Amino acid sequence: MQGEAANAGAAPGALDPAVLDRLHGLELVARAAVEGFQAGVHRSARRGSSAEFALHREYVPGDELRRLDWKVAARLDRLVVKEFEEESNLDCHIVLDQSASMKFGSLRWSKLDYARWCAAALATLVLGNRDRCGLVLCADSVVAKVPPASGAAQRAAILGELERARPAGPTQLGTVLDWLSTRLRRRGLVVVLSDFLDEPARIADGIRKLASLGHEPILAQVLDPAELSFDYEGLLQLEDLEGDARVRIDARALRNAYLAELEAHQRALRAAAHSLGLDLLEIRTDAPLDAVLSTYLARRMARTRGRR
Repeated sequence: MQGEAANAGAAPGALDPAVLDRLHGLELVARAAVEGFQAGVHRSARRGSSAEFALHREYVPGDELRRLDWKVAARLDRLVVKEFEEESNLDCHIVLDQSASMKFGSLRWSKLDYARWCAAALATLVLGNRDRCGLVLCADSVVAKVPPASGAAQRAAILGELERARPAGPTQLGTVLDWLSTRLRRRGLVVVLSDFLDEPARIADGIRKLASLGHEPILAQVLDPAELSFDYEGLLQLEDLEGDARVRIDARALRNAYLAELEAHQRALRAAAHSLGLDLLEIRTDAPLDAVLSTYLARRMARTRGRR
């Protein structure tokens, strides 16, 4: 992990997808994940304020009592208040791929379930920091869109769209990102949650367009453990989730060719991201959810400092 998020730990149990899978509703999932994450964060971009702590000064009549630092006051035997540096709110755009390939899952949950949990937790974290958050659901085109805003109503709107998301349609992520780059009014962070099973060159073109317009993409690739290991034996019937094709194959005979093809695809994605100065977060659906949250936090802090 990069930047100051390297110091951000997380309560593993609260972020364990097996734990989150037992919760009912994205409201509970998001709350549990964010509370678990924040419990392990040593230093956050903000602590429920629209400003970052700068220094202490003597209390004067008229100061807000909520700004009194009682621990320091007890140690110094005088009243002091916290001074803050104002920070500008940022926009965070969450792009969630709900194409048919996201339906795959060898666990009790699918890639879409996991990506949806990440999106819900991220939206909760962003809005809790008083930033603006928006959501785009897509497949070969935009399926639903919640324009960026802040507040409790915005969180309800985002969670509602995430609850209604269903995997369907082919993947054309690069085309969607290219379209999106012309629609975002304010520059901000763009978090893309997808399995990235599209042509790497097309994805790179869409990401390049976003970056050229001043947005900062965060690429989070969500993959099932079985996709990475292809640890199957015997005869398998494979079904194209984004088409009608079905084929029976010998898993052992195909494994090496499949893994070589997957590695070539991953190398191309990493190279495309690296050419734009970005990292590709490769996340397994059996891993804790903290990677996306930590990366957002680090990029948010770095971007805020860059705007001062």
